[in-house]
Amino acid sequence: MRLIMNLLVTAIVAFFLTKILSGVHVDSFATALIFALVLGILNLIVTPILKILGLPLTIITLGLFSLVINALVVLLAANFVGGMTIDGFGWAFVFSIALSFITSLVGSVVSPSS
Repeated sequence: MRLIMNLLVTAIVAFFLTKILSGVHVDSFATALIFALVLGILNLIVTPILKILGLPLTIITLGLFSLVINALVVLLAANFVGGMTIDGFGWAFVFSIALSFITSLVGSVVSPSS
């Protein structure tokens, strides 16, 4: 149940962020839902590999390189989902930061951990 709730929160936040950020475009809420699912799968499979490979850069940049990894995963997810486009790395960077921040805020309000 928690997984479904997290996917819905991510899809809703992503859908509304595309209304605010002019460089991120999504066709419909169904597309945002598919994006959230693909992003979740990529976060399970690709993100740990990229974090291990980028560990030296993450240490050198005091953790800031992990933001770049998140933006790359968001760009990759958008490439897999038809109907969603991101106009460049800068927009993916801003979108990934906003998505992470707002999703964690909304997620803590919707389903607080006991």
